[in-house]
Amino acid sequence: MGPLLLLTSTLLSSYYLPGRVVNAQRLFTIRDVTLSIEPSNDVTRDTNVTLRCQATVSSSLGLEALSREYTIYKDSKTVYTKTSSTSEDLLYPLSEARVSNTGKYTCKINIEGKEITSGAKKLTVTGLSKPVLHLNKGVVTEGEEITAKCTAPGETGSFYFYFYEDSTEILDKQVNSNQAEAKLHFSSAGIHKIHCGYTVLITPDSFKSEPSNTVTVSVKELPINAVLEIFPQSKIYEGDQLFISCTVRNTLRTFRSSHLYLSRGNQLLSRGDTKVNHSSVALAKDPGEFECRLEMGDVVKFDTKTISVTELFSVPTLTVSPAEVFQREYMTLTCKSESSASERLDREELTYTLDPPGSQLISKGTGIFSGTALLYDFNYTCVAQAKGIVKHSETLTVRPKVPVSTPKISVVGRAVLGQPFKILCQSDIGSLPINYTLLRGYDQVSTRIVKQPFQQALFTVSLNKPDEISKYMCEAKNRNKEAPLSKRLNATVIVPLTQPILVVIPDLPEISEGDDLFLICAVKGTPPVTFKFYRVGNEQPLYTITSNKNNSDYQVHSLSKEHSGVYYCEAVNYANNVVISDHVTIEVRLALWKKVVIGGFCLLAVSVLVVVCVLCFRSKRVRVDGAAVSVWSERPPEEANDEESSVVSNEPDVEYTEVVHPRPVDPARVPVRKGTDTVYSELQNSPHGAADHHDYGSVEYAELNSEQPEINGYGLEVNNHQDLPVPVD
Repeated sequence: MGPLLLLTSTLLSSYYLPGRVVNAQRLFTIRDVTLSIEPSNDVTRDTNVTLRCQATVSSSLGLEALSREYTIYKDSKTVYTKTSSTSEDLLYPLSEARVSNTGKYTCKINIEGKEITSGAKKLTVTGLSKPVLHLNKGVVTEGEEITAKCTAPGETGSFYFYFYEDSTEILDKQVNSNQAEAKLHFSSAGIHKIHCGYTVLITPDSFKSEPSNTVTVSVKELPINAVLEIFPQSKIYEGDQLFISCTVRNTLRTFRSSHLYLSRGNQLLSRGDTKVNHSSVALAKDPGEFECRLEMGDVVKFDTKTISVTELFSVPTLTVSPAEVFQREYMTLTCKSESSASERLDREELTYTLDPPGSQLISKGTGIFSGTALLYDFNYTCVAQAKGIVKHSETLTVRPKVPVSTPKISVVGRAVLGQPFKILCQSDIGSLPINYTLLRGYDQVSTRIVKQPFQQALFTVSLNKPDEISKYMCEAKNRNKEAPLSKRLNATVIVPLTQPILVVIPDLPEISEGDDLFLICAVKGTPPVTFKFYRVGNEQPLYTITSNKNNSDYQVHSLSKEHSGVYYCEAVNYANNVVISDHVTIEVRLALWKKVVIGGFCLLAVSVLVVVCVLCFRSKRVRVDGAAVSVWSERPPEEANDEESSVVSNEPDVEYTEVVHPRPVDPARVPVRKGTDTVYSELQNSPHGAADHHDYGSVEYAELNSEQPEINGYGLEVNNHQDLPVPVD
């Protein structure tokens, strides 16, 4: 254990011993790199500029230097590289800076593969040197070449050089040096002033110099000319023969080859070397300017002359009469020249023809052609001729119009009485425009002009009576002649519905259970009519039907009490006016046999009640000697005969009310009666002098269609007998 600790201590002490060289890994970091421009970012030409790249590096080796590689970039392109083992700043000098040094600069440092780049700095250098122009000759003749050289003293970079004659640019060149040469030619004699200039290209900018010095060039004229001659030289008329000559005067044999060009306007007539001749017929429509042009290299000589040609006759015009031509109708075409040179041309010499020849029109005189219009469009052209001169008129297109056919009159949609509706007047064929006029009787109502193919002639009217519809007619017109008239308007007039009447069968109130009910809804108006039957309380109709009649019915078979309620009907036709009837209340009464059964049950109940009452009276106990003895009490057998007489004689008189049921009704004696009558009868009890009086009220019963019977031979007295209305359930 001791030797191991000693070895470890020795190794550690040797590692940290000053001046000892070891192969331990070096630790460092590049903290920052900055680039600065001295003396300023913006300088003028010829200023000495220095780019300083400063790096801040931290290292574990202390004073031991690290190898550093510096790179300077201008606009992302490498312009300078240097390797240094010191920590001093890198200096990159730009002596006598030029505009070409303008740009964005950055600095990058690389230490053992680890690198970092500074931020960009923009250097701007202003001011360009004045260009210098030099010409190899100051005096030349037309077409002679001179050499011009433009220099940008002390400048570097990429250049565009420009050469100017007075203020007009005549040449430009792009070079990578500070001077450019150009070959210049002058095609005209006189004094010419030349100068130059240049532009330094620095992407994405450019810098332009001031103009150079001006150099004067004297150009002498060559003793050679182009000569143009035209015959005749006096007044020229159409049809005259023209003779034209183009020649060169004072030809120089020592001069290089020349070429002559003879042209009229933009039309080249002929070409030659020393002389050109041309002959043609004079035409007023041709350009009157001729040119003779001489080209000798860069030297150009020309001579021009303008002539005026008098027309023999003007261009003819072609017209049609009448202006509106209809198919198969007679028409006349007239061809005429408005003016002519009477001193050179007789009227008889001027002739007119119609093109195409097969136009089926016959000549009726000089320039007059007549015939029948075709069924389709046709193009006509007039041709005028005299002394070999031919002139054509503008093409005349004759479009024969189609006569309008008899119009048809109809109703758009439906005609409703009292409401506005539209009437359409339309012809199947006819050329536009067409005037449509609506007539009522034979009085004009209004007019519509149809100008477009799909346009319609619509008229808005209203009717007060249905028969007024037949008074309307319309006429169509597309010419100044007669206008066809349509037939009278024949259409159904929808009469709005009146308020419907709801009829009930059988008559109210004679409606009973088991009957068949008929609800008949009737209106006045134009069918078809849609009827709807409703019961109040139900939103949906009970029955809906569309009928071609003015009435309809709704049937209910075998009525019951559930069919009682309020009913009404609704009607609508094409007038779209919904009308509603008055409400009808229907009460379904009980059937006759049910009434009889109920009456029988009532009589039976009354009879049972009377019997019970009698039995109750008879069962009353009789009080004898302070003790209540019932008349129904059981006596001892031995005292039955004697005591009965005594008890009877001592009892108070008991009053009995007897109710006699009616005997069956004799159908033969019952008269026929409407409805149901209810008879109320009161049976009264008569007192018999007893002090103890009992009033047991009255019994009500109903007599159905019968007379008052006699019951058990006794006639009952009926008081207050009368008919009463049936109460509503």
